[in-house]
Amino acid sequence: MRLISLTAMTAIAAFPLLAQADAAEDAIEARHGFMKMLAINMGTLAGMAKGEIEYDEAAASTAGANLEALSKYTVPALFLDGTANGEIDDSDALPAIWEKPEDFGQKFADLGEAAAGAGDAVMGGQENIGPVVQKLGGACKACHDDYRKKD
Repeated sequence: MRLISLTAMTAIAAFPLLAQADAAEDAIEARHGFMKMLAINMGTLAGMAKGEIEYDEAAASTAGANLEALSKYTVPALFLDGTANGEIDDSDALPAIWEKPEDFGQKFADLGEAAAGAGDAVMGGQENIGPVVQKLGGACKACHDDYRKKD
């Protein structure tokens, strides 16, 4: 009986650690999914801007609107303590995120500003996509330069 009690107490004591590990892994998975959705929509716009994909106003507008919607998500909240590169598998997040949280938050806010109106801005012809992609790409790069592990 004593062994069962000891085992139960050990399991209960470890539960918060397991819950925290699950939360961290969920945060990593959510970040990856978010970045994948950004990449898919940016890829559509970049492909059209370069002429690699035929300009389709509806598809461009949808991609732009998707980017605008995604930029409104509170992504910085997914950067939980203990989820930096080197602290958990599959993380490219640099520790600088936690060292400079205000700057990190501002970089994400800058993405929102760059994405504002993107769904409408890409309408009217292929020539309208390049400036939108450039603005969005600049916001992405600014954050990745400081806060993402280089490949």
